[in-house]
Amino acid sequence: MCGIVGAVSTRNIVPILVQGLQRLEYRGYDSCGVAVHGASIDASRHGTERGGLQRARSTARVAELLEQVQAEHVDGATGIAHTRWATHGAPAVHNAHPHFSHGLGADAAARQAGRVALVHNGIIENHEELRRALQARGYVFASQTDTEVIAHLVDSHYSGDLFEAVQATVAELHGAYAIAVIHKDEPHRVVGARAGSPLILGVGKDAAGSAAASSSREHFLASDAMALAGVTDQIVYLEEGDLVDLQLGRYWIVGQDGAALTTAQRPVRTVLAHSGAAELGPYRHYMQKEIFEQPRAIADTLEGVEGIVPELFDGAGQHGQPGAAAWRVFKEIDNVLILACGTSYYSGCTAKYWLEEIAGIPTQVEVASEYRYRTSVPNPRTLVVTITQSGETADTLAALRHAQSLGMQHTLTICNVATSAMVRECKLAYITRAGVEIGVASTKAFTTQLAGLFLLTLALAQSKGRLSEAQEAAHLKAMRHLPVALQAVLALEPQLISWAEDFARMENALFLGRGLHYPIALEGALKLKEISYIHAEAYPAGELKHGPLALVTSAMPVVTVAPNDALLEKLKSNMQEVRARAGVLYVLADGDTHIESSEGIHVIRMPEHYGALSPLLHVVPLQLLAYHTACARGTDVDKPRNLAKSVTVE
Repeated sequence: MCGIVGAVSTRNIVPILVQGLQRLEYRGYDSCGVAVHGASIDASRHGTERGGLQRARSTARVAELLEQVQAEHVDGATGIAHTRWATHGAPAVHNAHPHFSHGLGADAAARQAGRVALVHNGIIENHEELRRALQARGYVFASQTDTEVIAHLVDSHYSGDLFEAVQATVAELHGAYAIAVIHKDEPHRVVGARAGSPLILGVGKDAAGSAAASSSREHFLASDAMALAGVTDQIVYLEEGDLVDLQLGRYWIVGQDGAALTTAQRPVRTVLAHSGAAELGPYRHYMQKEIFEQPRAIADTLEGVEGIVPELFDGAGQHGQPGAAAWRVFKEIDNVLILACGTSYYSGCTAKYWLEEIAGIPTQVEVASEYRYRTSVPNPRTLVVTITQSGETADTLAALRHAQSLGMQHTLTICNVATSAMVRECKLAYITRAGVEIGVASTKAFTTQLAGLFLLTLALAQSKGRLSEAQEAAHLKAMRHLPVALQAVLALEPQLISWAEDFARMENALFLGRGLHYPIALEGALKLKEISYIHAEAYPAGELKHGPLALVTSAMPVVTVAPNDALLEKLKSNMQEVRARAGVLYVLADGDTHIESSEGIHVIRMPEHYGALSPLLHVVPLQLLAYHTACARGTDVDKPRNLAKSVTVE
């Protein structure tokens, strides 16, 4: 979702700001912009020092924004930049960030230049109340956004010190925010603040190439370390309620209580956010690249797993807890609560089958955005498991905090980002190693989540005395074979391209699965609707007679996940119900299911039956089907309309 980049330097910072936005494009956006302080740049570049704020905004891609700033000679050594995913106000230039506040009683020239420039991620819940109060004082609004309220509020509090103005402003805000602010009267200063939305500080390097707050001349703000890849690898993660003040050669951080924080409290971490991860290579889209990276991603996620031991869930020492702490938690808990959103929710639904069948532990899976708003019955012996690719998903973080407030303190996350807020807030963690996922529609993050959840299942089964050494060895052998098995599934791509040619002409589709593979059908339907814009729904196949069968015609393709498991014969009966209504079946079948292609039945044979781990294999053809259908329809595969990669607002 929305991205922030900011900087204080002695050089023209616009190329770095724009490059940072380009690295955040994968998060999804519908407008972008940059604002700089004209007086902050070396005066020798233009012969005379320029003053005031400059701004460029666009509803096109960041590449077009770069052309615009070059054509308009927008440059400066202090600046902020933003990619916006619309919440309040339509995607339009006047709603794009950065937003200006021009002060009270400003003439036309002053309104054009602006006094305060601000970018914002999040949602301000009391913006309407604040807007009315500011309008009553004479402030004029140029947008429909909640963000412009913050800019005017900063201006209203400003009396010569930007940090103090921002500090007074955030005290009045209700909701989630990460902000970066500059002021026309302070050409070498950026102030940032965060609550509920991520924000990081990047410590620049001095002339000798080392990073230190006391000697580095430039510093950065960003919503994601990826934005600063190649600029600095020295990162400070700001915590809830932090304010940060960036000036030339120094920075300081103040906590929620107003007290200055030490480097021990907010340490500088070395974070290698490789910009090379964003290179497409021989692939047409990032989604295709990431589908084909799954064998490697699974291998990396399982690297070093020699046996089921508690240390697997210590989050690479994130909390400094010994393995015995995880083991004690696993012995104490008597049920599992999984909290997640979107694709991660479907991985949790899959894990429920594993946890109850293999580990014998009652498991509840909740949509995170719903869980916190309903009355539930807490159990302190619950293991609360959050699943998130980014570790910054606002709804899942809020659901975790709600569960903790109810007295459920045993927390574990399955997450792809070791430095994320989710990992920091959970006591235990399993870090998947999917690598950076650029495409909005998740693929390798999903399969690595499943791998992590299966390991968790085995660990809990072991702690409950339900896993023998022979069973553990068999499961681990199957997991180690997954990369090879996935390569064989990827070889089915030409057959799936043929299916996609049929699907590209359709506007609706049904997906069917039973048991362990019902969540995989749900995930397949989600992928198709996300990137091809075909309306798709998924059902347990046994539910056909309870409503969905009314939709089945020859124009409604029905995708069926058909592994050779205990429910196969039941599934075959459901398939016959579809054929009897002239429905056309597209079946992903294991080799020994004895389902053959015939009129109205298209069959792709999976390379091998994979037992409990079958969902990891069966989801890959569904990813490829969605991808190639979207390509055939000419949609923007990696950046589907209206969607964002990292959902950091509620």
